[in-house]
Amino acid sequence: MQPLRVQVEDPGFGIVELIGAAERFTGPGRTQQGLDLYAHWLDQHPLDPLRNVACFNHGVLLTQAGRHAEAVAAFTTATALRPSFLAAYTNAGLAFERLGNLQAAVGQWLHVADLLAPTDGDLIGNKIIALKHCARVFKSVGDLDSAEEALRRCLDLDRHQRDALQHWIALREMQCKWPVLAPWGRFTRSNLTASLAPLALAIHADDPMFQMTNAWRSMQRDGGCPSGPATVGGWPASEPVLAPARDRKLRIGYVSPDLREHAIGFLTAELFELHDRAGFEVFAYYSGRAPPDAMQARIREAADQWHTVSGWSERAVASRIVQDDIDILVDLGGHTGDVPAASIALKPAPVIVNWLGYPGSMGTPHHQYIIADEVIVPADRERFCSERVVRLPCYQPTDRRRAVAGPPPPRHALGLPEAAMVYCCFNGTQKITPAMFACWMAILDRVPGAVLWLLSGNAATDVRLRQQAERHGVAPDRLVFAERRLNAEHLARYPAADLFLDTWPYGAHTTASDALWMGVPVVTLQGNSFAARVCSSLVHAAGLPELVCTDPAAYVARAVECGLQPGRLAALRERLQAGRGTCTLFDMPLLVGSLEGLYRLMWDDHLAGRSPVPDLANFAIYNEIGDMIDHEATGHSDLAAYERAYALALAYSDGVTPALGGSKALARSTHAAPKHDAMTPRRRRRRPAGRSPPPSADRRSRATPPR
Repeated sequence: MQPLRVQVEDPGFGIVELIGAAERFTGPGRTQQGLDLYAHWLDQHPLDPLRNVACFNHGVLLTQAGRHAEAVAAFTTATALRPSFLAAYTNAGLAFERLGNLQAAVGQWLHVADLLAPTDGDLIGNKIIALKHCARVFKSVGDLDSAEEALRRCLDLDRHQRDALQHWIALREMQCKWPVLAPWGRFTRSNLTASLAPLALAIHADDPMFQMTNAWRSMQRDGGCPSGPATVGGWPASEPVLAPARDRKLRIGYVSPDLREHAIGFLTAELFELHDRAGFEVFAYYSGRAPPDAMQARIREAADQWHTVSGWSERAVASRIVQDDIDILVDLGGHTGDVPAASIALKPAPVIVNWLGYPGSMGTPHHQYIIADEVIVPADRERFCSERVVRLPCYQPTDRRRAVAGPPPPRHALGLPEAAMVYCCFNGTQKITPAMFACWMAILDRVPGAVLWLLSGNAATDVRLRQQAERHGVAPDRLVFAERRLNAEHLARYPAADLFLDTWPYGAHTTASDALWMGVPVVTLQGNSFAARVCSSLVHAAGLPELVCTDPAAYVARAVECGLQPGRLAALRERLQAGRGTCTLFDMPLLVGSLEGLYRLMWDDHLAGRSPVPDLANFAIYNEIGDMIDHEATGHSDLAAYERAYALALAYSDGVTPALGGSKALARSTHAAPKHDAMTPRRRRRRPAGRSPPPSADRRSRATPPR
């Protein structure tokens, strides 16, 4: 270090030379040398006009070294020397956050956001970054309203921020702010609909065609496409080939950000433990950011090999999978956060499967199979999947070893009435829609004294739902809110409820399995989309098919019947409890054996050159139709009515003007196009309305239009 110290003491050693010298000391294990360099330069140059830059860089290095209090001091000095130094305020906020002082952190970011109106790109960029940090921290502490407002201000600066807009919509769903897609400023309802993320759309609309094409569009827009050639293994990216048979076990790779104390972790833990090691070798690729926990340790112990790939580049993840010589890669994340989507798009395994993480078709050219069951995707709904549909006896695995924290607590300890009918719904508040809430209020109105036990969102959301109840003529105190608890404690309180009321269009998945395992029957409203049919599958598999309803009136009537006839409800509970050890839903050996049978069939298809090739033709026009529909004004419909609505919208899109009848949910397409028959696309002719694709044992997965 002595030669550098001589250079630093040289009066001609300015800020540019300092930065250049310090960059040589920013690698692992060398940060302290860079810190010493900056500290000495600052001590020797108290009046340098660019001293604020040196203070800022010093603060960045201190942050990297974990010395956050000193970093705050360095950034504060930088802003004192130059009050308009916006990046220093932003970084000071991050340092305050790491010190646990969230109020001071938000104060720094709001200072940036509240400066005079921006006049150039740098100022706009700094203000956007500051507002996004505010939104992130507000959400982390449960202040969802402030997070929503921060994102709204952020979007007012730049409306072309899909990430911010998607988070803004998700926050409104979580707060039960209806209508969710509330236009403002330059944002129309169509703008907002076109920005829906796949999971948010599944909550927002029971529209399987739109969900599939929206997933396809999201893959294109949000980083699901590879940055280079779409194959890193020794097989073509899209065409099946004849391949030599393997003389070893089939290697199955599971990739997910949720192999931990998360719904996916709870569902798959026993699956990892039950895999037949005589025929299969199991690899797990964890891409999440949450710290290790007990569930992750259990899964890690069960897998043959475990790789934490969080933060890896897309090619590094794909290369790891190729090096492991994976035969079948199972995507347990889909269109959810922290999934290495671009890595999967690189086709690092010969066979790629969509299962469990995202409830619907992926709409990609590389996901070849989707795992479902006969209830979720019957044969007449396969056209809503770009993948080939393969089926288990029941789609969802479970964990028969799940921990339950002791006996059920008494009702009075949970704030529930001892003698009244207790309906419950422990789905997240984002799944509650105005239509389902109206059904719930109709049920309470017809069952005297009954209460509805909900999982608390936050204080403001709970108040908002009680206000909604009052608007429906139901006393607000008939809504009881359960505080969030650890999973084992949460399961223990389930038996205090009499009947679980499912949501629509995004129903209960893991939550329904938990309720049924704990002996609480579930009444569900079956819809058209994947997410709207999973709960129906679970209820069927639990042996209670009469609790699956196909229209809202039947849903209300069935729930009221259970509330007014205690004997009937008791019989349902007894049947559920008696069948827990034998029903399909909880038969994990059956599920694992069936799943392994599907894997063998997939591999046989690959060896014989029969692997499916997803057909994504005409997705753009169907996606445009989905953008046109006001889904919040569209109620529950059967498949025939749904397809008639799409045919009407398709006629509008092609320039045909059909008789509207009573429908006001559709709007005219804004682009000019030649006239066609109602079900004829641009660029490629569709089958006429009323016809389905011919059945074929080895047909390609195909997105054909609704009939």
